[in-house]
Amino acid sequence: MTASEEQLHLLKQTVSYHLRAIYHEVAPQLSVDALCKEIITLMRLDEEFHDTVPHKNNWDQQDMVLITYGNSVQQQDEAPLKTLHRFLDAEVKGFINGVHILPFFPFCSDDGFAVMDYYQVNDKLGDWDDIEAIAGDYRLMADLVINHGSSSGEWFDNFIKGEGPGHDYFYTTAPDTPVSQVVRPRTSPLLRETETADGTKYVWCTFSHTQVDFDFRNLEVLKEFIQIVRFYLDKGIRIFRLDAVAFLWKKPGTSCLNLAETHEVVRLMRSLIQHAQPDAVIITETNIPNRENLSYFGNANEAHCIYNFSLPPLLVNTLVTGNCFYLKQWLMSMPPAQNGTAYFNFIASHDGIGLRPAEGLLSDSEIASLISTMQQFGGQISWRAGDNGVKKPYEINISLFDALQGTTQGKDEWNIDRFICAHAIMLALEGIPGIYIHSLLATSNDMEKLERSGQNRGINRHEWDYEQLQSELANPESQHAKVSGLLKKLVHLRQQQRAFHPNATQFTLHMGEQLFGFWRQSMDRRQSIFCIFNVSDTPQPLRIAELNLIVTDRWWDLISGHIFDESTEVFTLAPYQVLWITNG
Repeated sequence: MTASEEQLHLLKQTVSYHLRAIYHEVAPQLSVDALCKEIITLMRLDEEFHDTVPHKNNWDQQDMVLITYGNSVQQQDEAPLKTLHRFLDAEVKGFINGVHILPFFPFCSDDGFAVMDYYQVNDKLGDWDDIEAIAGDYRLMADLVINHGSSSGEWFDNFIKGEGPGHDYFYTTAPDTPVSQVVRPRTSPLLRETETADGTKYVWCTFSHTQVDFDFRNLEVLKEFIQIVRFYLDKGIRIFRLDAVAFLWKKPGTSCLNLAETHEVVRLMRSLIQHAQPDAVIITETNIPNRENLSYFGNANEAHCIYNFSLPPLLVNTLVTGNCFYLKQWLMSMPPAQNGTAYFNFIASHDGIGLRPAEGLLSDSEIASLISTMQQFGGQISWRAGDNGVKKPYEINISLFDALQGTTQGKDEWNIDRFICAHAIMLALEGIPGIYIHSLLATSNDMEKLERSGQNRGINRHEWDYEQLQSELANPESQHAKVSGLLKKLVHLRQQQRAFHPNATQFTLHMGEQLFGFWRQSMDRRQSIFCIFNVSDTPQPLRIAELNLIVTDRWWDLISGHIFDESTEVFTLAPYQVLWITNG
């Protein structure tokens, strides 16, 4: 047996183990060996198989992802994906090497997250040639909307007819099923009554009645999604965002959240994907409390990356209060990611500022104050159903630029400085950064789209006319040009620092509640960077002796070029000033 044949044999054993763990309760008579063989064939691993290196980092400090919709930038008479590609080449090439195009498939609701056909590109955006062209120039991240599908797609039409592809893909249950413990991000009724050829059915809808949950107890659903993964790999997709995956497995009488079978499905997906494409990455989108979110790392055998969901609410709270106590407390508690895994850091996205990940980290009064401040700045609040149907705030919907236009005391003149400080913190933290296109462009609240769509999330999903955007970026006095230029400078600096590798050492510094700081050290221990941030609107003194700078090294600030030596006893940081102090 060759080394590759032995590796394939071991993979088959691993896949069989995952399948038994997933289906031992719902399909105890399952022929695991036959199913394993079928899955290996679907992924074409019997034709092309790659060995993997355990705990290998498929990333470094140069990796970053721009998060965007396929139509966030548009030009008349041109497919939006072509316009997006031109925008990427003009504005981000050379400093951002990855792009997350949010669902670009035909859909019926939720701006793409109610997918009607997983094998087609929405013709209003472009076609697969456009997707493959972008994938040829950038590391492409795409959504695997794995928990639910559209109620307007062919699969659900066939469900209603009781025949054809997908007719048995959706989760149904009795109307009196105990569901009071189910945790969801919405307040709509969980079960949707649907008339079918086989009578009245009650389908499970975690999110909305146009997004019907799949039934992964059905082996055909699992095989379908493995086939979809293989198809996406063939189209050049290298980063898979497992959307809403925490809700995937259902057990009435439980919370139906983060169940053991869900974790096992993620492990199975990783096992298959990494042997099909060794540089491919899985990112789990689990907008849940911090401890639960961390569980999706597994033992470096589940997600390669997890969204650092607690960062956005804690960082915004820090900058509007001028106090880093909660942010620092959280950072100290975060375990370093093992090699082969990494945090995916973001502070703004197409969704809102999640409040579930702040549970247990911010007090109720702190969250109430944050909500009140964001509402003053034009923010909207979306709600969810908690245990026993109790209504709780789920997220704040607001553009990040507007969220940071002031403090709890109101608006002030520090909007841009505060905004850049927020991104400097994210860029310096352990992990891979993701920047939302509307942060890169300093886009304000889109109140018109909010009103037009009737959806709170529309406030932060502006669609730019490309010619207008080009004009704004060409005007050095516009907020868009100023912010974009400053962010690009920070990104360029980050990419050159070995100490900013996503897995480089990180320790939290203790400098009071107005100065937030941490120390990064490169994996070869040759470079250190002390990252210091004034998170308040008043000047703050920094005693250099407290940093323990090695006296034999030369230290300077990467951003300003200021040199620190024995004569520097105290350095005063201006409001929201950033220092990245390095020894090389």
